[in-house]
Amino acid sequence: MNERQMPLSGTRIIDFTQVMLGPCATQMLADFGADVIKIERPGTGDLSRNFFGETSEEAANNAVFSSLNRNKRSVAIDTKSDEGKRIIHELVKTADVIVDNFRAGVMKRLGFDYETLKEINPRIICASGTGFGETGPYAHKGGQDVLAQAMSGVMEKTSDPSIPRSIYPTTLCDYSAGMHLVQGVLAALLQREKTGVGQKISVSLYDSMIAMQMQEAAQWNRHREILNWAAMPLTGVFETMDGLLVIVGAFKVNPLRDICAALEIEDLSPRYPDLSSQRKNKAFLQDTFRKQFAKNTTSYWLARLEDQDLLCAPVRSLGEALDDPQTAINGMLLNMDHPVLGEMSVVGSPVHLSNAPVTIRYAPPRLGQHTEEIIRELGLSPDMGSAAE
Repeated sequence: MNERQMPLSGTRIIDFTQVMLGPCATQMLADFGADVIKIERPGTGDLSRNFFGETSEEAANNAVFSSLNRNKRSVAIDTKSDEGKRIIHELVKTADVIVDNFRAGVMKRLGFDYETLKEINPRIICASGTGFGETGPYAHKGGQDVLAQAMSGVMEKTSDPSIPRSIYPTTLCDYSAGMHLVQGVLAALLQREKTGVGQKISVSLYDSMIAMQMQEAAQWNRHREILNWAAMPLTGVFETMDGLLVIVGAFKVNPLRDICAALEIEDLSPRYPDLSSQRKNKAFLQDTFRKQFAKNTTSYWLARLEDQDLLCAPVRSLGEALDDPQTAINGMLLNMDHPVLGEMSVVGSPVHLSNAPVTIRYAPPRLGQHTEEIIRELGLSPDMGSAAE
């Protein structure tokens, strides 16, 4: 559709972010029409450009970086130089939102904190994503997804006490905090329409993980009881003759009866009629299920479970999920012609607006690709480009 008709068209975002938390947020804003100008360090750029420790042009535009930076323009600027600071200040005059995911205090040391920038542009919104918050005992601790998993209580829980604690294998905290950052930016833009002034937004990996456990936290605070959805007695991952499947024995009047019917075994529900008795005998129930699932194929058992209207699914690889027709039907894959990597496919937006479909207006930028273009737009001398050297 016409770029001017996109929800965030006319909104300019100055993006200091790198790696995951910030870039996934600014990419979503860019997908819906915002003019996102990515500020990068000359020579190195976003840390994701060096994800694999290589220095070739292809490495600097690798798939990981490309997955998070479409629809953005890149400006390579030495933000510590006088000329670099002047370019940033000129951009702030034209901008609506500044986004960073540095440690607490870094933007202030650079001279780009909210208190400074609002003197240049009272309407500016400054959004920061940190590891643990901008004040408090962990404010200056290095923030990272795995650390937030550990310190928030997420990593401590498993489906069974015998299972060793481990790192969640995808960027759960980064993505959650990134989406909270998007919410904050959109809310601040709406409030600015009423007040005419900007404000400071702060999210953290730690807070996002605490928020994700709102049900568990309420149960603990009220009853000092651990609520662990993965440890429910009728829920689990089971091996079949040719694969794995998962069942969730919940949201039914008598799920145990229905599981037993699907598995072609004796109805155990009269013996274990309620959640309390099922919890006490979880080991026996799960072992019974496990032995029966091993006798036939995944497809056979899924069909029988679904006949009983039980929640179930095969356990698949990411590759299998990406190849599934449902993924394509949902518009979750976007194809693009990358200027360095060539034809490639990236994950699309999970937010689907009927009047604003996400498209790729800009391929993920090469480092500093739009520096001269942005300087010209600001009406500055071309010599200001030396700040990028």
